[in-house]
Amino acid sequence: MDTKRVVSALCYFSIMFAGILFPLVAYFASEDLDVKHHAKKALFSHLIPLIPLPLILLAVYFDITRGAGEFPVMMFASAMLMVIMSFIVLIWNLVKGIKVLNIKDDF
Repeated sequence: MDTKRVVSALCYFSIMFAGILFPLVAYFASEDLDVKHHAKKALFSHLIPLIPLPLILLAVYFDITRGAGEFPVMMFASAMLMVIMSFIVLIWNLVKGIKVLNIKDDF
């Protein structure tokens, strides 16, 4: 198996073990353009679940300043959005990693 394919696939699979760190290191350490391309795509896909994080922090702030008594709908909805996005990104990265490993033509 080609080393470039393995490193490119590991950039996608790193969502399970190294998150943002592995694609970032692979992007700066590799001189191959294909590995850089896959590392950049994997890095951006690893960052997608962090999009609702400001909403969660804002909801926590409003929940703390408003006081207890009401159900924190915005915080719950933002957290559920983050969980759903994380699951979708996990599946997408696994599929992309497998596709990179199964490329038949010259990488």
